Amino acid sequence: MGFTEPEPFKNLVPLRIMKAFRYAIALLLVTPLLSATTPKDDKKKEASDAIEWISFEEALERSKEEPRKILVDFYTDWCGWCKRMDAAVYGNEEIASYINEKYYAVKFNAEKDKEDIVFHGNTFSFVPPPEGGRNGIHELAYILMNKRASYPTTTFLDENLKMIQAIPGYQKPPFFDMILKYLGENEYKTTNWEEFSSSYESSL
Repeated sequence: MGFTEPEPFKNLVPLRIMKAFRYAIALLLVTPLLSATTPKDDKKKEASDAIEWISFEEALERSKEEPRKILVDFYTDWCGWCKRMDAAVYGNEEIASYINEKYYAVKFNAEKDKEDIVFHGNTFSFVPPPEGGRNGIHELAYILMNKRASYPTTTFLDENLKMIQAIPGYQKPPFFDMILKYLGENEYKTTNWEEFSSSYESSL
């Protein structure tokens, strides 16, 4: 997949137009979501517990004392590629160690996490499915996935809680390792992706 140059974070949607987002989300939910089906060679391993997964709210609290970048893994229960990423990517010891060192890692079930979340002064809520729909979706997940219900999606926030990039889809370990280093070492601030990726050699 391509990796676009990170863009400056755009302000999240004000509360006064959140109803419009809820309507847009409702329209999305009444149609079948484009989902990643379980790959045939998925070994269905459990995700490694080597990563210290925390809630989004806890990541925000920790950031007040020790600012770090935040990695958010948006997933659903039915997503086969999410399970594959848990096993092959987050289950990799080298990747897990680097994430624990450089990021706050958040697992966010976009269809099951239903608590209200206050972020950048806005309150984001879970939107239940409309009549005839299958699954609801959390407003914060919808926005931080760039208004696309695509699973898995990995979203990165910087130390100031501004969005760097939302990356949809399963990523192979060497490629994900490269993304982690590009952002974790702040290379994205001085080096474009094409230049970095052409010279980076993953140890995985």
